[in-house]
Amino acid sequence: MALDPQLLEILACPDTHHAPLTYDAQAQTLTCTECRRIFEVRDDVPVLLLDEARGPAEGS
Repeated sequence: MALDPQLLEILACPDTHHAPLTYDAQAQTLTCTECRRIFEVRDDVPVLLLDEARGPAEGS
């Protein structure tokens, strides 16, 4: 199951810049368009916790 398109429109990075996120359905991740942090989507629920985000160079 994919994330609801309306939800994707309102999701933003939890950091202070609140930049939009891009969704990768195949990888089940959301990526911040500004800081490039990668947030996992687990069981169709975005995990938008800064402590659990990966940096762009960390991979999977």
